[in-house]
Amino acid sequence: MTTHDRIVYVVDDDPRIREAIEELLAARGVRALSFGSANDYVTADKPDLPSCLILDVELPDINGLDLQRQIAEIDHPPIVFITGHGDIPSSVRAMRHGAIDFLTKPFSDVDLLAAVSAAIAEDHTRRSQGAELHDLKRRYRDLTPRERQVMPLVVSGLLNKQAAAELGISEVTLQIHRRKVLQKMGAASLADLVRIAQRLEIPIGRSRRTGGE
Repeated sequence: MTTHDRIVYVVDDDPRIREAIEELLAARGVRALSFGSANDYVTADKPDLPSCLILDVELPDINGLDLQRQIAEIDHPPIVFITGHGDIPSSVRAMRHGAIDFLTKPFSDVDLLAAVSAAIAEDHTRRSQGAELHDLKRRYRDLTPRERQVMPLVVSGLLNKQAAAELGISEVTLQIHRRKVLQKMGAASLADLVRIAQRLEIPIGRSRRTGGE
């Protein structure tokens, strides 16, 4: 990746730490934005890029662990904690809530860069999966009401005859709707459609009746 398609946010009240991290990242072609407090970070405009948040535990306005908890319900970059007063309970709490790493000052450049790289890779994956899910939701919205009735019955394992009977339509009509659902959802096979339905958390219809046709 180039410096333009990723970014690192550094939140630390010590300007010397912020400057040192900025210089380290700049030497690797990584853009960084620094903030002296949690509030400055939260209220700042941020580019929509794969990113990492390097977060000091002790900040002037809020504890970094508390900030992690507050932003847990919204989209935020993976967090790498840094602290001058590391302790096991704090590190356990941070990692339990999804932190990539918990580094005690003075940390090595190698350790910080490895943590940042892992965080940005994780955020890139999360964004890609989110974009894919967004596209699947759009495709599902484009189905007709009847096709949205057909899809859960098909992925539940019902035979065409059974699914058609559930909807009170002919088997031929059911097959036409089934083909359209596969096509519109971008599914190459029934197994693929089942995976899509699981990702969309679509309630599954009736299962195939035992020994029934």
